[in-house]
Amino acid sequence: MGTGYNVDKSQKEKENVSVMELNTENMKKIQRLIIFTVIVVVIGVNYQKVIWVAGLLFNLISPFILGGAIAFVLNVPMRLVEGCLPIKKKKARRGISLVLTLVIVTGVVVLVSFVVTPQLFYTLRSLQGSVPRFFLEIQTFLEQTFSNEPAIENLINSFQIDWPQLLSDTVSFLRSGATSFLSGTISAAVSFVSGVTTFIIALVFAIYILAQKEELSRQMKKLIQAFFSDSASEWVFKVASLTGQIFSSFLTGQCVEAVILGTMFFVSLMVLRLPYALLIGVLIAFTALIPIFGAFIGFGVGAFLMLMNDPMDALIFAVTFLILQQVEGNLIYPHVVGGSVGLPSIWVLAAVTVGGSAFGIVGMLVFIPLCSVLYALLKEEVNRRLELKKRGKISPKVPGHTAKAAERKGKSS
Repeated sequence: MGTGYNVDKSQKEKENVSVMELNTENMKKIQRLIIFTVIVVVIGVNYQKVIWVAGLLFNLISPFILGGAIAFVLNVPMRLVEGCLPIKKKKARRGISLVLTLVIVTGVVVLVSFVVTPQLFYTLRSLQGSVPRFFLEIQTFLEQTFSNEPAIENLINSFQIDWPQLLSDTVSFLRSGATSFLSGTISAAVSFVSGVTTFIIALVFAIYILAQKEELSRQMKKLIQAFFSDSASEWVFKVASLTGQIFSSFLTGQCVEAVILGTMFFVSLMVLRLPYALLIGVLIAFTALIPIFGAFIGFGVGAFLMLMNDPMDALIFAVTFLILQQVEGNLIYPHVVGGSVGLPSIWVLAAVTVGGSAFGIVGMLVFIPLCSVLYALLKEEVNRRLELKKRGKISPKVPGHTAKAAERKGKSS
């Protein structure tokens, strides 16, 4: 009797201890829930101040975010340069490759600027005479076409444009708005200086990242492993590696494809003896960096310039653009960019649309590889779960399945 009583007593004590532990755990959960609710309510009530603080913090860290983006972009050509250098010492090879990358990128930007700027000024000067002449020709054509319709002819003649008077009115408007123009100039100057300062800080930060990227990567891995479990750390490393690979492939492919497309347009326009060949070629090369819609921006500007010069040139340019776009879409893009992002065409279009609507051009460029990463992770998880279902390790969740399983378990026991 004494032994049985002691066993029952110890059993009751264990149950009381487990109840106390359960209550303690529940109390901790309730405390966390209350704290979370209070935080959400405080943020909801003071959302304007929270947004202001968030904007202030973003402005503070924006140079470093920009620096990380610059470092990621420059790392793509720097790896190629570093791999081609026959230098054994790692520090020397890293420093030389970094300097050569900066020189090459700066040289390309300066070269394009010096080539395009004269063409741009020449185009603007030619438009001063071609635009009024084009509208005059249109008006003459309409007058000749509708010469038998007096009402329409009078309506056309009423749209006379006095270009000297228009120029005079423009000058008067600029004089009357001198004060606002001055204040706007000062504001623009301050914004320009702030932008230049931010860019310089970002560039210096990017140089530090590129010079010590292995050390920074090692430190980041140690930080993640210290605060997360092994499985979570492995998942983070896997996602980071996949993201870097896809973004690098997408960036490299887009740049190469844009250069090829711009060169094709320049050569084609030169062969066809169309005007503004260099300007349109460079413009299409830059706008082609924007997926799907980019080249059409260059086409719109080029068609307008040629339309002001000669409508027949604009028609020939439109036909040339359609032909080269077919060549680019069916031959160049699949082979140059290929499956680097591994995203179906319909999701590319969706990513460009959503990214452009949310963040403009930057969103278009970022959302395609970002959606590609999500697509690859989802595809891998779906395939893994289907494989486990085939092996019988994941049971399908059907109505009554759990109850039947419990009933079978009870009978077996």
